[in-house]
Amino acid sequence: MSTRAFTRALLIGVCSLAMGVPALAQDTTAATETGEADIIVTAQNRAQNVQDVPIAIDVIGGEKLQSAGFSNMNDIDKVAPAVQLNQDQGTVKITVRGVGTTSNDESQDTSVVVNIDGEYINRPSALGVALFDIDRVEVLRGPQGTLYGRNSTGGAINFITRKPGKDFGVDASASYGNYNAIRADAGVDLPLGDIASVRVAGFYDEHDGYVRSPAQTGFFVFPSYPAFRSDDNQAYGGRLSLAANPLEGLTINVAGEYAERHFAPAAYAFVDLNQPGNGPAGPGCNANGYVRVAPAYAQTLCVPANTNFLSTINRANFRAPFFGQSNIDQKTYAFRGRVAYEFSDAATLSYIGGYRNFKQTSYLALPTVYQSFGFDTSSDTQSHELRLNGTISGIIYQVGGFYFKEKVNAESGFFVAPIGLPGGSFLSYFGRFVNTDSKSVFGQAEVPLGDRLTAVGGIRYTDNKRSARYISGSPFVVYNATFPVPNRPDCTAIGTCIVGGPNAALFMQGPGRKDLNAINAQIQPLGSKEDKVTWLAGLNFKPNPDTLIYAKVSTGFKGGGFDAIGTYKPETNTAYEGGWKQTFGADRRSTFNLSAFYYDYKDLQVSVLLDTTKGGQTFNAGKATIYGVEAAAEIQLSHNDHFSASFNYLRARYDELLAQFNVFTVPGTGPDLNGIGDLDPNTPGIQQPNFKGNRPPFSPKYIVTMGYDHVFDLGSAGTITARVDTLFKSSYFLDFFNYRDSEQKAYSQTGLSVEYKPQNERFTVAAFVRNLENIRPLTYGSFLSAGPDDVYNWQFGTPRTYGVRASVKF
Repeated sequence: MSTRAFTRALLIGVCSLAMGVPALAQDTTAATETGEADIIVTAQNRAQNVQDVPIAIDVIGGEKLQSAGFSNMNDIDKVAPAVQLNQDQGTVKITVRGVGTTSNDESQDTSVVVNIDGEYINRPSALGVALFDIDRVEVLRGPQGTLYGRNSTGGAINFITRKPGKDFGVDASASYGNYNAIRADAGVDLPLGDIASVRVAGFYDEHDGYVRSPAQTGFFVFPSYPAFRSDDNQAYGGRLSLAANPLEGLTINVAGEYAERHFAPAAYAFVDLNQPGNGPAGPGCNANGYVRVAPAYAQTLCVPANTNFLSTINRANFRAPFFGQSNIDQKTYAFRGRVAYEFSDAATLSYIGGYRNFKQTSYLALPTVYQSFGFDTSSDTQSHELRLNGTISGIIYQVGGFYFKEKVNAESGFFVAPIGLPGGSFLSYFGRFVNTDSKSVFGQAEVPLGDRLTAVGGIRYTDNKRSARYISGSPFVVYNATFPVPNRPDCTAIGTCIVGGPNAALFMQGPGRKDLNAINAQIQPLGSKEDKVTWLAGLNFKPNPDTLIYAKVSTGFKGGGFDAIGTYKPETNTAYEGGWKQTFGADRRSTFNLSAFYYDYKDLQVSVLLDTTKGGQTFNAGKATIYGVEAAAEIQLSHNDHFSASFNYLRARYDELLAQFNVFTVPGTGPDLNGIGDLDPNTPGIQQPNFKGNRPPFSPKYIVTMGYDHVFDLGSAGTITARVDTLFKSSYFLDFFNYRDSEQKAYSQTGLSVEYKPQNERFTVAAFVRNLENIRPLTYGSFLSAGPDDVYNWQFGTPRTYGVRASVKF
């Protein structure tokens, strides 16, 4: 039996065993999320009622995560609609309030900080595999530069895992749905005397592909490719946690976890603009929605600003790139912990630390006949925070220091197989070896100005350093017509060896490059450094225990960096925000929250892929203005009826963005170009284009949600809970160019569920359907010009899913 099969059998067995355990322990379930008790969060590094936190925040508990089908970071928008996701071949890119990162470059950081129990995670790829056995999620909107530091210009997302219970307990759930979807989770709490306990938890997640691609006929030396599915998933993992109170005032929480994910990312849907009927007609850009740009160039250059190719794509069944199915393998392990000692109410000293190792290998079939090999991508990250907090004479304070270190190694290459040739060639080899160090100190205090008014002030100083070696290789040939290759015993199959260049040997026997000279490598040492002070000032007014009115000004910044083209500056955000949080109704079980914000962004980082030989380039938008209003209500209509609704309005525009176009060169007008518009003083008459007035990616103007659930009381037989929820998003663009074929039109998605729970609440059985409308919104959409090819490509979200779920809790 393979390791993967054994792990799958083991995890399913654990879940089955857990569901069969008799009622031997007390239920340790925390308060529900529908107003039956106050919701306690740690968004400000201390336990608080969420209604007392002067931050626009979404809190999603474990039960709601489960019912929404949350399994990894790709699902965060299911439970926090204000969060937008860009999913590109397994990479999760997050946007909140129009602020996000669209690049996966090794020297790029995320604009929304993600933490798991205080462990800072910086690599977007790692987010798709590392989340399970979650107690709650806290989504903080707006810059959090004082307490969460650099790169929190858009917000912060905190995942809090379930901690070991003090009593023996078992919880497990299993679901099955369409696309042969299987999800199994299980956890066991084991007390170790009176001072400690452990929790063992694991999960298994699998489903068939959501995308169908028909068979394709081969040509010349290439075989035919059968029909296949993509966008499947198989993931599994486990965690061992320890909680201990060996001394009065001393608490220890440590955990170690391991997880794997193996999947075929969704195939790109694409249109080849060089095929007859797809390009601009005639000698100019005068048909099919093309617009001419850069008239100072001798060539006739067009962009597909108003084309309508997307409407011709069946989002569930479309022709894939010629080489068919892609695959990605990810593995990660992590250790983290928190040790705190409470001297008194005036002082608690805490250490929070984490280490994570992440590895990925990938093969991606790209439009049209290109392929991308991720030979080896690995990252080692560690974060450490030492914090002192407490209350002195009514002043709530915290001071501390933070250190983050990251090492990223990535090697990849773009491969093309020309029609009619016995082999192919790598257009490029990229080696990216990046080291990051970030140190900061911070402090924040809440000072009462009477019984009802509190002043809040915070400051943080951050020092960043980043160094790298970027290695770029010239094109080199792969011989794959006959195996084994004469005089090369290592060349036994395509991809096992690469030969070419003046010194003739780049070996791909396992991960890593053996000889840089073999690919005419150009080694480019790079580096960046900056230091920055961010701050917060605000007032909190509580006229009564049920009301909070707050106003604040805060700043945040995202570190600068570099790419193969050059360096770019840090981005900064000055945010003005005011809000009102109201608790009301019987037993304080209803809430209404309102916030308004205004962002003054400078040097906003925007990335664009240039071509396959250079990679991407990041530009700094001169300025962007973002503002909006958000409202949310949770209303307990009666003991058995609960209603929720939210409304988000967002206005986001670039005030200045000097970037570049990817262009279609009309044949016969001059040498083919892929990208134009860089500000080059040696090219007179060429002006860099300004995308002023365009909307940032993933910035819908309106997001509206509504939900209603009703509990049917069956007396001694238990309860049946029926739920309905719906989401509406107005249109938004997938990149800053704002082309018609990169726009997702307005849509809605609705979910339904029915859940039975007996009177003793030991188990539940539920049936559910998600995305009733079967809408598959764009998650990626972009025009790319690479070499002789001009392609528009897309990826899409999850279709309608439905199934049944059973869970037990003892």
